Amino acid sequence: MTQEQASPQAPQVTVRGEGRLEVDPEFARIWVTVSARGTDRSATLAELTRRNGQVLDLVKAQGETVEKLETGRFSISPELGRRGRGERVHAYVGRVRLTAELTDFTALGELVTRLADVEMTGVDGPWWELRPDSPAYAEARRLAVTEAVQRARAYASALGTSLASLLELSDAGLEGPGMSAMSPVFAAAPAGFAAERAGEAPPLDLEPQRQTVTAEVVARFTMVPPAL
Repeated sequence: MTQEQASPQAPQVTVRGEGRLEVDPEFARIWVTVSARGTDRSATLAELTRRNGQVLDLVKAQGETVEKLETGRFSISPELGRRGRGERVHAYVGRVRLTAELTDFTALGELVTRLADVEMTGVDGPWWELRPDSPAYAEARRLAVTEAVQRARAYASALGTSLASLLELSDAGLEGPGMSAMSPVFAAAPAGFAAERAGEAPPLDLEPQRQTVTAEVVARFTMVPPAL
């Protein structure tokens, strides 16, 4: 299909419209790394299994606020001694990595505190995010189209005429289907929590960071021929 050419009888105007809004995040993601270290391989694996089970129980205890809980990488490997020759094992180190996504941010603050109190366990995050089907995306697109129409009407009005028809409406080259959601960010930097067994710590007060969502479109219209 060939692009319709502009002419004095059918002048055209091409404009760009942008929609931008800030919304609260819909869920938060944390990474949990459970570790164990010892001189005996079987004992190290058993301790890693115990700690991993403790972490899973803490997360699952949050109920429906946990939307996703996944076990990622598991490893157990020997550490060789620095002195001497040969393959002399100094210790064994085991690690399990888990990912959890929660929608209740008050429960999240309580959970990360409890997880950080598990021995040899680290917590990274949170990362605040929106779901792929969040209504915020559609609203940003609507705002972008509205601005494009208003801008085109302003140009037509400056010529003493009006818009006649829409020829084309397309994304402005942004990632995804007309939508660019800024990478979800976390407050300052991802909080790192290391377990130190220093007694019962109070729940961490987390402030969710609002997400910026943008959409950009290009629209092409014909105008009623102005009387110049």
